[in-house]
Amino acid sequence: MAGPNPNDEKNQGLVVARAGRRFLAITIDWLMSWAVGSIFFEQNQGRPFWIALVFFLQIFILTSTTGASAGQRLLKLRVLRYPELEPLGIGATLLRTLLILLVIPAVVYDNEGRGLHDRIVGSAVMQVKR
Repeated sequence: MAGPNPNDEKNQGLVVARAGRRFLAITIDWLMSWAVGSIFFEQNQGRPFWIALVFFLQIFILTSTTGASAGQRLLKLRVLRYPELEPLGIGATLLRTLLILLVIPAVVYDNEGRGLHDRIVGSAVMQVKR
C-alpha cells in the first residue's frame, strides 16, 4: 500500500515517524507510568501490575481523545488511520494499545516504518513537520 502523497494539501507537514522518535516517545510514556506507579504503590502491592495498568490507561485514554500519548505529544507525533490520515477510532485504539503491551508487535516494523501493531489496526505514527 502506498503511503500518503506528500503533495496533497491535507498531508502537508505529516510524515511517518522514524523508529528512533517513536522509541523515545514510548520510553517517555513508560518512565512517566513508572514514576506514577512507584509513587502510589509499594513493591509488595503488585507495583509492576499497577505500572503496566497506568501505562495502558495513559496511552489508551490520551490516544483515543487527543490522537497521541503524552510522549508522542511532547515529540510532535500523532497516531492516525493510514493512509487516510484521519483520527483512529476507539476500538482500533484499544486493540493497538493492547498490542503495544505485548511488545513484539511494537518492535517489529515494515519498510515504511510502521510497527506491526499499526499495520494490524490500519494506523501510523506521523510526525508533524510544521
